[in-house]
Amino acid sequence: MDDIDPFAKTTPAPTAARPLLGLTILVVEDSRFACEALRLLCLRSGARIRRADCLRSARRHLQVYRPSVALVDLGLPDGSGLDLIAELTQSQPRIEAIIAISGDSHMEPDARAAGVDGFLAKPITSLSSFQEAILSTLPSHRRPMGPRVLPDEIVAPDRIAYQDDMAHIADVLEDPPDEHALDYVAQFLCGVARAADDNVLEAAARALAHKRALGQPASSETAALAGMIQHRLSEKMAI
Repeated sequence: MDDIDPFAKTTPAPTAARPLLGLTILVVEDSRFACEALRLLCLRSGARIRRADCLRSARRHLQVYRPSVALVDLGLPDGSGLDLIAELTQSQPRIEAIIAISGDSHMEPDARAAGVDGFLAKPITSLSSFQEAILSTLPSHRRPMGPRVLPDEIVAPDRIAYQDDMAHIADVLEDPPDEHALDYVAQFLCGVARAADDNVLEAAARALAHKRALGQPASSETAALAGMIQHRLSEKMAI
């Protein structure tokens, strides 16, 4: 239940067809493509969605209302989602379900250590997996009564949202990026390109991440990525 939201009224009971009815989900996610997938999943599940694209925006939202569920991406432009998760787990009253989302499954132990109730590996497009991940973290009275059919639907986000992500990274790379910006670009593009089945861009992002992990100069990898992004923007995502 959205406890502080002035627009919240009575909480409708979940149903077999809409098992997340009555929930408000705060999605802390900087990718518009990933967030569009989550919006579609929430819509088909009956949940309301609110979005924050960075830690600062999420904290501003949380000053106004308390959502039922928080989905927190671990790689954000102004810091780590682990910091926000640690804050949420200590807050009183606690949000009913705090779930980490990441394109890097190796981050799950860190998320668990920070106190999350669940972990979802990106890309997140399966309706049944999404619903089960949230329902499994909620108390029994927040779940639908009786049996329900697990939907086999896979959502397909609008490709315009992917182009928005390309424009976002183009802005980041417009000025000479510092080390933090390069790490962010590599992490962001690895996840988003994988979700969009853009294998060429994902490989280039992984090459940048590899050079960064070795502490080696990555000017050629950065330039290659910048060129790919500009090509995708000019071609209006004809990939």
